[in-house]
Amino acid sequence: MKINYLIFMAVILLILGFSVLNAEPSIDLNGYFQTDNRMLIKDDHNFSWHEYRLDIQLEAYPSDKTHFFSEVWLRTIGKSNIQASSDLSDKEKIVSSNLYFKEAYLDIYGFLCKDLDVRIGRQRITWGTADKLNPTDNLNPDDLEDMWDFGRHLSSDGLQATYYLGDYELSAVYIPKFTPTVLPGGVWATALSPSFDLPTGLVLRNYSDQIIMPENNLKAQSIIGTKFSGNLFNYDLSVSYIYGRDYLPLINKAKFTPVDAFGTIDISAEMIFPRMHIAGFDLAGALGNIGIWAETAVFFPEEIMLSTDLSELGLGIQESVALENEPYIKYVFGGDYTFTNGIYINVQYLHGFIHECGTDSLEDYLMFGLEKKFFEDKLKIMPLNGGLEIKDFNDFKENYAVIYTPEITYYPYDNVELILGTHIIDGKESSTFGKMNDSDDLYFKAKVSF
Repeated sequence: MKINYLIFMAVILLILGFSVLNAEPSIDLNGYFQTDNRMLIKDDHNFSWHEYRLDIQLEAYPSDKTHFFSEVWLRTIGKSNIQASSDLSDKEKIVSSNLYFKEAYLDIYGFLCKDLDVRIGRQRITWGTADKLNPTDNLNPDDLEDMWDFGRHLSSDGLQATYYLGDYELSAVYIPKFTPTVLPGGVWATALSPSFDLPTGLVLRNYSDQIIMPENNLKAQSIIGTKFSGNLFNYDLSVSYIYGRDYLPLINKAKFTPVDAFGTIDISAEMIFPRMHIAGFDLAGALGNIGIWAETAVFFPEEIMLSTDLSELGLGIQESVALENEPYIKYVFGGDYTFTNGIYINVQYLHGFIHECGTDSLEDYLMFGLEKKFFEDKLKIMPLNGGLEIKDFNDFKENYAVIYTPEITYYPYDNVELILGTHIIDGKESSTFGKMNDSDDLYFKAKVSF
């Protein structure tokens, strides 16, 4: 890690030196610094998140036909990992730091012919028109490290080619290496964990699993995608197709091991990443002064069988379907509007969250936001911000969660933000967010952009 830091700083110094010496600099350096501190509201007010992030974005134009972009995060996150006095001599355990190479790619314009552009390298390929929650955005794996940072993805190493057909575009993407989703840690570690319907009389003590990654070859790892997009009747439209994998693993084997004579068991599982085809459609435009958007994705997964080994309980091995090879649909639609008094509202309805797969597992979410700026836009208040999760309309009282996230932002100077807010959840443990009833927090952020 120290070598990475030295290389990073050496590159930055070289770039700065080049920019100073060059009479007409062709390199832009910008980014931001942000602090993010959160504290649980209940009990002893434990810290639930502690992050200091320096984002460095570098952009260069080596020629009139090429463009280079990179983004790096240098940050400290989490708490000290001290187990013994000997750890006090290890700075990495006292101040947990990491260097995250977020993006780095090269654009070549007019490659082979004037209407073809190519992008090579680590890139974030954003598909979809909805606000942060996009069912068609499936080329890059989700980055769920921070569950409250909706819409965050990892970048992927790959090749993207775009051919321009007048007012339309045809894009093709090839990603040779599969990368799984980053799951949340800390207090959110169990939010997306698999659940088991245990037979009557059994009690789970320990759960462990092993993830089987796709074989390390092009056939097993590769992801391909294509999209045709353009504008029709003042609406931005696109249709897309992806042949890839679910970035979240699915259990295909489980073994139940008895611990005692009272029904206590341990479960060890095996997990894989199912292959699937995904067809997508999205649009964005306006109805009068109301901005609208909609997108839908149809998933065609391979069938995954679940083998449950109950031999040590005297019940043999049972086979069931973990994921049917039947198509299922995720969709979202919404809109936003700014009133003449400056109040801005944003509402969208989502069917199928990030981790949900298969028709029977899809839930519904109503997301909303309202904001108003004061004092020449120096102060922004979001008093009505959050969402409603509905797991089962037929039994709403036992299958819901309410998310409330009001926020106040103050802009004391240009490019400076001070943010105070809270995350409050109320609901039933049967729902995804309802599991986190006891994780309400208060947060403060400071950000300066340059």
